[in-house]
Amino acid sequence: MSSRERILGRVRRALADVPADARPYEEAVAREYLREHGQRSVGETVDLLAENLADYRAIVHRTDEEELPLLIMRLLAQRGPQYVLVPPSLPPEWMSAADPTRVHDRAVSTPHELDRVESVVTGCAVAVAETGTIVLDGSPDQGRRRITLIPDHHICVVRVPDQVVSSVPEALERLDPARPLTWISGPSATSDIELDRVEGVHGPRTLEVVLLSGS
Repeated sequence: MSSRERILGRVRRALADVPADARPYEEAVAREYLREHGQRSVGETVDLLAENLADYRAIVHRTDEEELPLLIMRLLAQRGPQYVLVPPSLPPEWMSAADPTRVHDRAVSTPHELDRVESVVTGCAVAVAETGTIVLDGSPDQGRRRITLIPDHHICVVRVPDQVVSSVPEALERLDPARPLTWISGPSATSDIELDRVEGVHGPRTLEVVLLSGS
């Protein structure tokens, strides 16, 4: 008997005395918790997101569709000649002004190959204002999870206001739990050793979030 079969057997035995007409779990459990803290306008919600992102040491930029390609070009140029990871369906206009060596998200890429890439540019699934959190779900404009964990520099574009919500409960309503979700609150960091903060431990050392208005 496999481990999977043993675990499922235990679950079946635990549920053996549940009546067939019992209410489904999602209906039986009360979900009356507070959905957001206070009432904010759309602009105030975006401002709160920017404030909390900066508090987590992310670098926040605001721009529009026309200026976005130039901004991405400047952010990449500041890091010098480099390789840049590009998800399969990143809007081509975002990179139209930049001219780095592009590395496409491919299943056959090895960790060693990805480790030579300095930057990655992605979209996002949703951004949570109250926690300063960016959520990726592996959609085509974001690519595989590993391409946002290995490079040292991540540029993430958030469409404002469409992709911004106030709270985690509101974010969960938009997300598919079957997808590979990555929750990012600032650059990767740890203080495990003598409470000294070290960045870039298990993800990007530098996170730049671009709030793209008019989207």
